[in-house]
Amino acid sequence: MKHGKTYRGARAGVDRNQALGLDEALRKLESFPKAKFDESVDVAVRLNVNPKYADQMVRGSVVLPAGTGKKLRVLVITRGPKEKEALDAGADMVGADEYLPKIKDGWTDVDVIIATPDMMGELGKFGRILGPRGLMPNPKVGTVTMDIARAVREAKAGRIEYRVDKAGIVHAPVGKRSFSNEQLAENVRALFQELQRVKPSSVKGTYVKSIFLSGTMTPSLKLDHATF
Repeated sequence: MKHGKTYRGARAGVDRNQALGLDEALRKLESFPKAKFDESVDVAVRLNVNPKYADQMVRGSVVLPAGTGKKLRVLVITRGPKEKEALDAGADMVGADEYLPKIKDGWTDVDVIIATPDMMGELGKFGRILGPRGLMPNPKVGTVTMDIARAVREAKAGRIEYRVDKAGIVHAPVGKRSFSNEQLAENVRALFQELQRVKPSSVKGTYVKSIFLSGTMTPSLKLDHATF
C-alpha cells in the first residue's frame, strides 16, 4: 500500500514500539496534519480472547460521554403505543408496515435500527440484508428492547456497538479530530472501562494486549493502557 507525502512525514515521527500515555498520544495526534474533512478517531484493542468460543465473544454497546460526532438516523420498528414513545424520544423514522416492505426490497438508508421484541419475527427474515450492514437489532447491544425511549436517546447521544473480530481485535470509533483532547480522552476511557467490565471469566492472564489510536488519515499510535 502506498501512502502520500503528508502521511509519510507524520509516520517518520512515530515509533510504533513506544507506548504513549493517553494524553501524550492525543497531543501527538493533534500535531498531525489534518485532512480537508473532519476525520474519525478510532481505537483498535487487541484482546487475549478466542472468538471461536461463545464464552469469549466480546460484544456489546457503550454510550460515549462526548458522543461520536455523527448525526445518526434512527429507525424504530414497532407498532402501537411504542410508536409515539419512539417519536417523542427523537427517532427519525418509526413504523412497521411502511418500512418492512422497503427493507425487504433492499432499503437500508439508516444508521441504527431499534425494534421491540414482538417485531423480531418479521424483521428477522431480513438478516441477509441487514446483517452484513450491521443493522440487525440485537438484545445484546440494546437494540431489541421494550424501553424504546431509552434506546433511542442512547443512540442519539452517542452509543456505539463493539464486537471482537476473528483476530481478537475490537475496532471502535471514539470521536472526531475536531473534538477536544479532553472529549477524546473521556470517550477512550469509557470504551476501555466497558471492555474491562465485560471481560470473559474464562480469560486467564493478560486481557488487553495492546491498544492503538489513529485518525482516518494518520499513522497509528500505541497507547500505554496502564496509564488509564
